[in-house]
Amino acid sequence: MSHPLNDLPELKLLQLFDVLHRTRSVSRAAEQMGQSQPTISIWLGKLRQHLGDPLFVRTPGGMQPTPRAEALIGQCREILESMRRLSAWEPEFTPATAQRHFRICMTDASHATLLPRLLARVREQAPHVRLEAARIDGHTAEALASGEADLAVGHAPWLASGIYQQVLFQQDWVCLVNPKHPRVGKTLSLKRYQAEAHIDVAAGTGHQLLEAALQQHRVERQVLLELPGFLGLGPIVSSTDLIATLPRHIGETLAEMAQLSVRNCPVPVPGFDVKQHWHARYHQDAGNRWLRGLMADLFMSRRPGVRGKA
Repeated sequence: MSHPLNDLPELKLLQLFDVLHRTRSVSRAAEQMGQSQPTISIWLGKLRQHLGDPLFVRTPGGMQPTPRAEALIGQCREILESMRRLSAWEPEFTPATAQRHFRICMTDASHATLLPRLLARVREQAPHVRLEAARIDGHTAEALASGEADLAVGHAPWLASGIYQQVLFQQDWVCLVNPKHPRVGKTLSLKRYQAEAHIDVAAGTGHQLLEAALQQHRVERQVLLELPGFLGLGPIVSSTDLIATLPRHIGETLAEMAQLSVRNCPVPVPGFDVKQHWHARYHQDAGNRWLRGLMADLFMSRRPGVRGKA
């Protein structure tokens, strides 16, 4: 007796089954498959009719699979993987004509430092591609595995099983000060650092490194302002005598935008690697490879090899 999936008349219906199960969204499936939402709805109707089950039910949390869909998804992916290996049915990614939507998880610092250059390069090579910036957090690994996110960029040591990673550049720490600061000259001593008032920016995945270093070296800051992110930091520093300690990349970017002075941080805070991460399932995906290549060309300070699935 043949398996019901083996009798499907069109390969695109199997692809839809897989994408819908990963994304839980008709609109996201349409974007990934390069089709309109009405077309995806028609295909889903055919899939439901052939398998005799609703397969996916709309809920507040998205299109949730039925027990029948859960029972069949493994077989679906086995068939698709066999087709990929045997006949390379997936079309190559052609940037000039592609209409794909890429979601990249990143910190808000990357919105200012990385995203403008990446967007400019994407528009130059792939004018119809759409980018979306999402948060990098505890749900990022699941988003990469499901296909909800294509890449994650930043310092994310918790990303482990099934994730590839590639170092783009290294970060150390700097201090931003008002160039007219009355007590800070060309260098910032530890004594002066401790005597001045500070802004604490809790954003960024490297913030814990700063807090740990301050505690280890018994440095106490007089924090007068706490911010959840980097938005507004430049104007605040430029109009006060407060000091902000932050990673060099975002620090130098804000300094250029707001005409601030950059000083080496007098506290020995460990540096960290900024990496791009992607799931093993999409390691050979042509579009994902193209996007990773752009990131490497734009931001990699040297060429270390890709580290395999952690």
